[in-house]
Amino acid sequence: MNITFHGAARNVTGSKHLLRLNDGTSILLDCGMFQGLGEQTEEMNEHFGFNPKGVTHMILSHAHIDHCGLIPRLVAEGFDGNIYCTSATMDLTRILLLDSAKIQMQDAEYSNKHRARKGLPLLSPLYTEDDVMEALRLFKIVEYGEEFTITPALKFNFTDAGHILGSAAVHITVTENGKDTYITFSGDVGRYGDLLLKSPQTFEQANYILLESTYGDSLHKDLGPIEESLLEVIKQTCEVKGGKVIIPAFSVGRTQELLYALNSLELKGTLPDIPYYVDSPLSEKATQVLMNHPEVYNKDVQEVLKTDANPFGFKGLKFIESVEESKALNNDPRPCVIISSSGMAEAGRVKHHIKNNINNPKNTILMVGYAEPNSLGGRLLRGDHEVHIFGEMYEVKAEVRSIKSMSAHGDYDDLLHFLACQDPALVKTVFLVHGEYDVQQHFAGKLKEHGFKHIEIPYQHQKIVLE
Repeated sequence: MNITFHGAARNVTGSKHLLRLNDGTSILLDCGMFQGLGEQTEEMNEHFGFNPKGVTHMILSHAHIDHCGLIPRLVAEGFDGNIYCTSATMDLTRILLLDSAKIQMQDAEYSNKHRARKGLPLLSPLYTEDDVMEALRLFKIVEYGEEFTITPALKFNFTDAGHILGSAAVHITVTENGKDTYITFSGDVGRYGDLLLKSPQTFEQANYILLESTYGDSLHKDLGPIEESLLEVIKQTCEVKGGKVIIPAFSVGRTQELLYALNSLELKGTLPDIPYYVDSPLSEKATQVLMNHPEVYNKDVQEVLKTDANPFGFKGLKFIESVEESKALNNDPRPCVIISSSGMAEAGRVKHHIKNNINNPKNTILMVGYAEPNSLGGRLLRGDHEVHIFGEMYEVKAEVRSIKSMSAHGDYDDLLHFLACQDPALVKTVFLVHGEYDVQQHFAGKLKEHGFKHIEIPYQHQKIVLE
């Protein structure tokens, strides 16, 4: 039995881990798209590093594009096994993949106009909406706590990872030569005491653990409450300076957390009376999916629901749908808050909003989650004084702020809490995935301090034999 790491290996995108059993069965854990890696991104998304026709089963931890975004391409290249996930993950994956396909097709069409003029070969999208629909046909629902047998030698179950709606840690039991081996894949681990979701669940003892490590060198908990931080930025920017707050936010998870926090401020009577825009049709769909799955809410949200039927709606909120409405926001001089995807500011409408507002010192660009260092969001967080947007250089005159405590990824305390149910002496190896290499090296030291002796940080396409 062996495992090969085809993504999220010493970086935080493109999650793909291929487990091969001695009987030839192969299980792909996630099939994510690489994002924000500069010129190499396209090449990495076009080549899996393995033959999709040789994969027999797939298990999906959650619906973020860096975990599910290449599933349609996997299917188009020959994979025809079942794809297992929770029902909430399937609901979210459907809307995210259809949106992603639309973006792929639009990008290819835009690029081909220029390539045709220059006599260059035309490009094809990574996949189409038809590819998405074909892939969705293979999805099979497995709910939290349900033990599902794939083959006599292979079974698994999900526990709630607390990261986003439907997110799961995957616990696999492999039976070979009369011996059981227990393998856990964390997916992405959420926060304990999350604003909306339940905390990650405990799980049975594992022999091997694939553990995400995005914030393996960071602590979020010393930062102030999200509502207070958000209110301070809005007041300072909109009321004092008369500017706009531009918030790049992932359509799934982060946008809903922001809306919930703003709704809480309104319930307390402290929300400033200005327009609030969510400029992302995908965010509106994702919010509706979350409304359709109240079972994932934590006790605090359940309590709010007793008196507020819509914890994501409040006075002054407007969802922007058309491109024309989106463009009109750039010509409106009034103070406002604009929440728009993508979270790393690499694509989507938010990139246009940043371009149109970055030169005004009255405005604030508020980052509320992880941004890959080479992405536009990462460069803004780094403090670059000039940034490239749509091929042109822009001076950063707007204030750049961040609320790090809004990350849906656990910090190193959360990750250690996640492992607290394990006896380190019985864990043969912890494989650190989904993290920057220097962060992973730091976190490996933390794990060793807590008794985990064997830590591996796999590189891209590395194959490791499991005893």
